Amino acid sequence: MGLYCKHIFPRLMDHIMRGAEFSQLRTKILQSVAGEILEIGIGTGLNLAHYGPAVSRVRAVDPIPMLPTRMAERRATVPFPVEITHQSAERLPYEDRIFDCVVSTWTLCTIPDPVLALQEVRRVLKPEGIFLFLEHGRSDDEKIAAWQDRLNPIQNVIGCGCNLNRRIDDLITQAGLAITQLDRFTMQGVPRLGGELYRGTAVGQG
Repeated sequence: MGLYCKHIFPRLMDHIMRGAEFSQLRTKILQSVAGEILEIGIGTGLNLAHYGPAVSRVRAVDPIPMLPTRMAERRATVPFPVEITHQSAERLPYEDRIFDCVVSTWTLCTIPDPVLALQEVRRVLKPEGIFLFLEHGRSDDEKIAAWQDRLNPIQNVIGCGCNLNRRIDDLITQAGLAITQLDRFTMQGVPRLGGELYRGTAVGQG
């Protein structure tokens, strides 16, 4: 991993993604979660302040530590323990069926094998557990989607593995999860190429 992806890009993304619109979206989906939480792709910890009072613990995975000083500061402000493991989501280091909720926000765009990671999400969810997602991805507008396809190789480089054109709902169902709610909308103040959002919940099957 080069200097750009290790130091420059995380600072840039942390600055952008702690903006007001991002914060409102995080609060809306995270305030109601409860119990034992797994967050995949915790990044710099921007979600932590938005979890509600019913959370008992957050465990998290991320391949690399991002801005560890900022992460430590954010961990210190929340009332629940936060345990972070630095490894890929494609092979989660947890037993089967132990989490009440698994959270993924702006993460599935970057995981090298998102279907495998989502199969792991299904494995570690309790039978009554919920997968909660907020992701950007492929547009339903054919013209926008065509531009996402054209620009994706460039985005993959400047975004350190981020993809513009993944159809998030398809990835979730391919992994054997059943979507119980899905909202599709365009994020305000963000170009549609990167602002086409998928927000919803899914559960395991069988």
